[in-house]
Amino acid sequence: MKLPTMTIVLLTVGAIGVACGGNGASDDGGSSEAGSGNGSASTSTNGGTGEGGAGFGGLPNVGGDLSSGGTSNGGSSGEGGACATETAKADLEPVYLAFAFDVSGSMGKGDELWHDKSLKWDPVVAATKQFFADPLSQGLNASLRFFPSAGDDDDTDTKCDAETYLTPEVPMTPLPSPAFAEAIDAVTPETSDDWRGGTPTLFVMQGTISYVTAQRQATPGRYAIVLVTDGYPAGCGSRYNQVSLVADEAAIALADEIPTYVIGVANPPIEGAPETVKDMDDVAVAGGTEHAYLIDTGNPAATAAAFKAAVDAIRGAAVSCTVAIPAAPDGRTFDAQKVRVTYTSGDEAIALTYDQECETEEAWRYDSAENPTQIVLCDSTCAAIQADPAAALGVDFTCEDVITIPR
Repeated sequence: MKLPTMTIVLLTVGAIGVACGGNGASDDGGSSEAGSGNGSASTSTNGGTGEGGAGFGGLPNVGGDLSSGGTSNGGSSGEGGACATETAKADLEPVYLAFAFDVSGSMGKGDELWHDKSLKWDPVVAATKQFFADPLSQGLNASLRFFPSAGDDDDTDTKCDAETYLTPEVPMTPLPSPAFAEAIDAVTPETSDDWRGGTPTLFVMQGTISYVTAQRQATPGRYAIVLVTDGYPAGCGSRYNQVSLVADEAAIALADEIPTYVIGVANPPIEGAPETVKDMDDVAVAGGTEHAYLIDTGNPAATAAAFKAAVDAIRGAAVSCTVAIPAAPDGRTFDAQKVRVTYTSGDEAIALTYDQECETEEAWRYDSAENPTQIVLCDSTCAAIQADPAAALGVDFTCEDVITIPR
């Protein structure tokens, strides 16, 4: 969705060139009937007539390839002073993902059979790099912070301190970007002695929340934390090595509208391997994201595929379904009842249904019926947008009332 700008967060839609009014004439003599505003017969640029078809959820199409004779949904070309509907750019709220990535020895040091680098670190890193470089991530922004911090394993004063994790190794950067792969390569241990010890999850969460809070104040948008880890908190003393404390931090962040996603990398199915990620569900639930994405290991190809699926799901879920109402074009004054929202996937432009109560499928509403400032996609529409990497939104400013706002 181009999910604010990811190609999953999509943003802009080309002008549909729609016109308002009654019967109109085609450019080279053909006749057409007046459009109904939802894909009825309409003017073609080469003189033919077109009829709206069914699209997203059975709703009518409102456009086609206008440059080569596709349909519009008005009846006049707008010439001679006639009022013409115009489509403005619709920008979904930009998305910023703050990654906290576990680089502790259990990810690949090899001191235990289940700490096998080829089964855990390598496939997870491969899928992570792919996400950061994927063109489908266009429009997203991300930062990357590794934990624990580098240095003496016994230096708990540094490792177990939130201030250590205030600054990510990769600052908030538009995706796709090679900076993330470079940072991961730089942190990947060359020998078993180079792996870091401890899993100070509580403190990296605290530092990341502080970082995100500061970023959001400077650059408003939709922010979320993505915690990637293969184990429970460790290395900071029993007082702090508790999943419940991490969950508490996630709940605090959620109260400030910063959700937390969790990807838990399980140990491979080797005899004696402890279970280390199941309780991370508690962190995800507290962070408002329902469940952790728990990744099985043991088969590198399957692990890489599962991790990619998890990150793709997070990419989709993170997409904002709130759109700031764009400025009315050509100096027009905004009229809330003269607005139509369209959803475009491929060559189809589909008019969504206005429903302030969101009781209708494939609908949208205003954030406030009395004083609207944002367009909010209702749940079923939001789900479709988040699942469609090719999705885009448009906002039509029409000439006559096309919706009725309850007062």
